[in-house]
Amino acid sequence: MGKSTLFNRITRSRKALVDDFPGVTRDRIYGDAQWDEASFTVVDTGGFSEFESEEFAHLVKYQIMQAMEEADAIIMLFDGREGVTPVDVDLVQRLRQSSTPVFYGVNKIDEPRHESLMADFSVLGIEPLYPISAEHRYGMGDFMDALTAVLPQTAPETASDRIRLAVIGRPNVGKSSLINRLLGDERLVVSEVPGTTRDAVDTICKVNNKEYVLIDTAGIRRKKQVKKKIEKFSIIKALKSLGRCHIALVMMDAVSGVTDQDVRIAGYACERGRACIVLLNKWDLVKKDSATAAQYVQKVKDRLKFMNFAPVSTISALTGQRTFQIFDLVDTVYEQYTTRVSTGQLNRIVKTIVSQNEPSIYRGRRVKFYYSAQTSVAPPTFVCFVNYPEGIHFSYERYMINQLREALGLDKTSIRLIFRKREKK
Repeated sequence: MGKSTLFNRITRSRKALVDDFPGVTRDRIYGDAQWDEASFTVVDTGGFSEFESEEFAHLVKYQIMQAMEEADAIIMLFDGREGVTPVDVDLVQRLRQSSTPVFYGVNKIDEPRHESLMADFSVLGIEPLYPISAEHRYGMGDFMDALTAVLPQTAPETASDRIRLAVIGRPNVGKSSLINRLLGDERLVVSEVPGTTRDAVDTICKVNNKEYVLIDTAGIRRKKQVKKKIEKFSIIKALKSLGRCHIALVMMDAVSGVTDQDVRIAGYACERGRACIVLLNKWDLVKKDSATAAQYVQKVKDRLKFMNFAPVSTISALTGQRTFQIFDLVDTVYEQYTTRVSTGQLNRIVKTIVSQNEPSIYRGRRVKFYYSAQTSVAPPTFVCFVNYPEGIHFSYERYMINQLREALGLDKTSIRLIFRKREKK
């Protein structure tokens, strides 16, 4: 039918496995997408089966229904070459009862002359029907314009907005315990059983007359360890919470040390451009010596080299040790995360950085930097216009980022650096 192909087209990725026989996708797959100014999350699901006795059919159906309940919009995809099937008729009847906007796309309409295939679907009595080709992009512009028009609009950020903190980590590292400690109240359910928190919970915390929003999330397990159906959707919601926070408080268990899953979770936050603070919890249970704290911090930074800018703090949610010092770090990180640099200052700094160490020759030609500008904050994003963007090696990009950090005092936040070709006038 092409659901996974459409998913890959919208997210501009190859996350979904695509093949020529039905039933390839059994679990839900999520991906971040953007169309014009709209940013949203797409969830790929398995297909409804005509044969309820088919292996895994009932599990796939459950996953689909869960995804539909949580969606802001639903895409119902038909196979234009196959025509209307009994499963299509049944699904349309179900969707008529839904209060969620539904967009009906007829796939495999690769060009205008194939639109005659649309006539078969008129018997369903639904409109509008969008002729599209997930593989060849035909009709995708009109389809995506209509789809994104109904999605919730993100409120513009203002200086008065509360700083939003998402507490993320493996199950049972103390996320809810930390929030309860900060709130001074048993507002959230805390349990020694991993997986207590299913949904993301937002709570306002006031410290020194300043308000913060704390977002508690479900523990993120390794994929092969996720067995219960409800846990799979909890993980998706936890990752979605990263999209609406400013700073991710990445909690780790100081007793068990930094695990591969800890590294993976920190990577999720970095990929989404969040500012990060690493919290080593249960510090009260670690045997102490004079070098312990420094050694632990260094181990974390060694494992998280891709985000060595993130501050690391040792805490105990149980005893309250250094928990309220987190907010001092939050304020510092947020200030850097939302820093804006004047164009003049930025160009002077870039000129100095390049003059001290010029990029390598590209195909016999010198890479030239024309001018630079900051395009956004959270994180600070800088665009450099050059003659050969493809000629800048990743090691030189890393060099420039490190130099920008030092020159701008942005040692505790991620930085995005983009190289673009200058358009000729």
